[in-house]
Amino acid sequence: MAEAGQSTVAGTNEPLVRFEHVQKTYDGEILVVKDLNLNIERGEFITLLGPSGSGKTTTLMMLAGFESATHGDIVLNGQSLKTVPPHKRDIGMVFQNYALFPHMTVSENLAFPLQARRMPKAQQKEKIQRALDMVELGAFGTRRPGQLSGGQQQRVALARALVFEPQLVLMDEPLGALDKNLREQMQLEIKHIHENLGVTVVYVTHDQSEALTMSNRIAVFDDGVIQQLATPSELYEQPENAFVAAFIGENNRLLGTVKAANGGMCEVDLDSGEHVRALPIRIDGVGSRTTLSLRPESVTIDPTDQQCDNVFDAKVEELIYLGDHTRVRANVCGHDDFVIKVPRTTGAPSLAEGNTIRIGWRSEDCRALDAAS
Repeated sequence: MAEAGQSTVAGTNEPLVRFEHVQKTYDGEILVVKDLNLNIERGEFITLLGPSGSGKTTTLMMLAGFESATHGDIVLNGQSLKTVPPHKRDIGMVFQNYALFPHMTVSENLAFPLQARRMPKAQQKEKIQRALDMVELGAFGTRRPGQLSGGQQQRVALARALVFEPQLVLMDEPLGALDKNLREQMQLEIKHIHENLGVTVVYVTHDQSEALTMSNRIAVFDDGVIQQLATPSELYEQPENAFVAAFIGENNRLLGTVKAANGGMCEVDLDSGEHVRALPIRIDGVGSRTTLSLRPESVTIDPTDQQCDNVFDAKVEELIYLGDHTRVRANVCGHDDFVIKVPRTTGAPSLAEGNTIRIGWRSEDCRALDAAS
């Protein structure tokens, strides 16, 4: 269970959306969403992130009104949504498959939600043009969806969700069907549109890099529970458990047993026999099992700095040149999948497959977490 604090994005103390002890089951036995408590602030971009089956999409569908909560309540702008049908929730929706009407022009697709709200035609025309200009499709109003590229169709879907100026926009894996370059371009475009409009966005994805790029805050779901709710930098740099550390970014995991804990540090005996100092984040005390989390960029090669109080031999197994850095896979402490990211500016003449090098890291960069595998 996790509950949000106040966001710096918020324009008022009252959250726009509140999930209050929300549960969802489809069969009466297995809870897909378990006692969800979540505040979504006005004007923020919050992403529900997690693997398939984690509960993130079900949470979005309950907010949209396409699914009903088994228990608990969802409140939008101070009003319970229990008896409010989807079309009366003042929510815009963007789907992965665009959900555009193929027999209608782009302008007619955008007019549909305005007509449903009985808006005067003159006002419709103005709002449609403004929405199309916003997504840089001002000259495409007379085309049909089939005459547009995938990226253009997704822009139309976004414009349709925004054209009636809803208080909340929901996006369900909206970029999943696009190729990598276009997906990255659209991430930035959606981010900028959000910043310019100040509309509240709830975004669902399983792509952690997408979530890190776009969000003010990210709720990481697993097994129907929010494992951690934080800003992108906090999630990456300060994961609270082993699942979040493994799911967000690349991460080295070392398993061991807590030998001692004092002075804000703990000492861990690894299963491979080595001894490591780490920052105790979530441990059950001396004698408990723990998973050590260490980011690849926190590892130094050929360490001479005394700040590296964990120093070990590493046998280089594989080198991959990636331009701005070299990805080194090495055998460290009995793990042959240990990853080190070496910046291009770092001179490393000893980096060759088969060589044994010295590596090190600071205890502050190594987080002792729960023993989840």
